[in-house]
Amino acid sequence: MNYLRFLEQLHARVRPERYLEIGVRWGDSLSVSRCPSLGIDPAFEISRELHTEVQLFRTTSDEYFARPEPLTPVGGEPFDLAFIDGMHLFEFALRDFINAERHSRPTGLIVFDDVLPRKAAEASRVRETKDWTGDVYPMLAVLRDYRPDIVMMTVDTQPTGLLLLMALDPSSTVLSDHYDEIIAGYRKPDPQPVPQDLMDRTWVQQPQRVLASGVLDVLPDARGHDDPAQTIRDAVAARIGPALDLTKS
Repeated sequence: MNYLRFLEQLHARVRPERYLEIGVRWGDSLSVSRCPSLGIDPAFEISRELHTEVQLFRTTSDEYFARPEPLTPVGGEPFDLAFIDGMHLFEFALRDFINAERHSRPTGLIVFDDVLPRKAAEASRVRETKDWTGDVYPMLAVLRDYRPDIVMMTVDTQPTGLLLLMALDPSSTVLSDHYDEIIAGYRKPDPQPVPQDLMDRTWVQQPQRVLASGVLDVLPDARGHDDPAQTIRDAVAARIGPALDLTKS
């Protein structure tokens, strides 16, 4: 399944009231949104029809989230769905997640594009291929090691996979507190040491299974729960099983 088709289903199931997109480009993924949306990209060139109220900012995500009230364009309320497809370098991806989680609901869903390179060349920090993931893939290991409270689910969409992150904690400072340590430990020079099982997609979920499981429908329902994160964890365990199995290599 193409990632844009899967994103359409995500929007339909999650029913977001506010949507964040980092990396807008032509507007392909932004055109899927039907709720008030905020798009960030220093060089967007929208060529797709947009179907909702959208606030676009021609700036980097770092610059945008450095402003005092980044949620003002969406009424001051946090996001229910965020799609991160910005600069495909590890340090940018890490900061984008920190900022997106900080401004999301605990019941929100954050989605990373391009986490499953099919060959090491696609993951190079210096672009060498037409389809380019960059070195976003270490985010899986970082979240496994530093944020085991987050539910991670990799989905085998085309062309280069998605990472779904649930049971968020907007108050967490773990990643920002350990930022320099994480960069030193997980950012690698080219050629990238991409794990073979990641390129083989041996432990990823099929998009049809994720959609059929009903786990995404739990997110809007959990918004009124006292402990939404645990509600989400229980739902994923019951309907999907272990969402991500990364060995401590």
